[in-house]
Amino acid sequence: MDRNFRIFFVFLFLLTTPLLHSCNGEKEETGLDDISFLPPEWAVNANIYEINIRQYSEEGTFRALTDDLPRLQDLGVRILWLMPIHPIGEKNRKGTLGSYYSVRDYTAINPEFGTKNDFRELVEHAQELGMRVIMDWVANHTAWDAVWTETHPEFYETDENGNFMPPNEEWDDVIQLDVHNRDMWEAMIGAMEYWVQEYNIDGFRADVAYMLPTEFWITARKQLENIKPLFMLAEAEEPELHRAFDMTYAWEYAQTIRDISAGQATLSDLDVVMERNFERFDKRDFRMYFTTNHDENSWQGSDTDLYGVHFENMAILSATIWGMPLIYNGQESGLDQQLEFFEKDAIEWGDYTYQDFYTTLLDLNTRNQALFNGEIGGDYRKMATDKDDYIFSFKRIGHHEQVMVILNFSETERTFTFSDGHVGTWTNVFDGSEKEIPSTNTIGPNNYLLLERVYMSH
Repeated sequence: MDRNFRIFFVFLFLLTTPLLHSCNGEKEETGLDDISFLPPEWAVNANIYEINIRQYSEEGTFRALTDDLPRLQDLGVRILWLMPIHPIGEKNRKGTLGSYYSVRDYTAINPEFGTKNDFRELVEHAQELGMRVIMDWVANHTAWDAVWTETHPEFYETDENGNFMPPNEEWDDVIQLDVHNRDMWEAMIGAMEYWVQEYNIDGFRADVAYMLPTEFWITARKQLENIKPLFMLAEAEEPELHRAFDMTYAWEYAQTIRDISAGQATLSDLDVVMERNFERFDKRDFRMYFTTNHDENSWQGSDTDLYGVHFENMAILSATIWGMPLIYNGQESGLDQQLEFFEKDAIEWGDYTYQDFYTTLLDLNTRNQALFNGEIGGDYRKMATDKDDYIFSFKRIGHHEQVMVILNFSETERTFTFSDGHVGTWTNVFDGSEKEIPSTNTIGPNNYLLLERVYMSH
């Protein structure tokens, strides 16, 4: 399919799709039950790249990131997700620099990163290069010394003695907002509107979105959409949140691929996870698939720790199996370090080992309609083999394009036979060569085949 025609088709689809989302469970009696939202048309074939500004460069600034935007454009990045950019609390701070998620002032900039003008230039330059910018937003809690503790103490939950309190024992550097306080809602949404109106950002990633009422997020989205179409990502895996958000995390998938790499789960467990995904979520619901993010990297381990020899297989899987792929900054350089969360610990960029690898994956994801996000994306079809203990294979079947993925998770070369044929001529995505796929195939240890083709019917 011609690229221009493909994009026109996607846009036409968005214009004619009913404004409905599936939702599980009972709806709240709020007067907002029938409200739903569509993602902006530019998100249909987008990917997402998470940026930890403190660790992204030695400088740890907006300007240093701005200088690197052309490389990210060449990588094929479409959405930049910036971890929180606000001033960080000093009271009960963890470590030397504190957590991004301990916010002092929702309408200010962390001076360690630069100025508001630096941020404006970052957003403008990213958009000029064809990328979109979304901000991490922490609506559940603030720093102990946040501005609101002085101006609006009634916005917070308190203990029996009237004292501010953390959400839980582990998060003792922050205090819990009263998420049912409608005046707090108004102030919070006003702060979100500020960044859209003044800096033209393109959306938000909502931290622990499930810890606030869905009605809050619907109300926020409704008001924000009066300014411009936005992209909304929820750090959650509750289908109900798709009433307000475009995309949720594939957390169960992420845990399963880690367990497979550690020998604690099997490929059949992954089949179960995907079946559950399709049962719980509507096809139009965007889902985010990833091998790591800031939490996984800092608290669970580096890519090498988590995946070892299976890393490339898992990266390909996460970019093709379903939904929108996420890259965490540094993965294109083989991020073999756990970045400190509360200290300065700059990424060791090295020689960008996986730059070409990820460029190929993101290019395929952007141009091949079978891998598009949501309703317009291709169907998922598992391809059974006689070696399913070692081989994981599937197709994504679009309107005129297909992608086939074959992954060998064995330490040895494997010969396998497809149960249902699946023979044909394909194009190898990584080298452009023609590849004939017979019923019986051989694939090297911990190796993969990523194939595509254009076809006219199923």
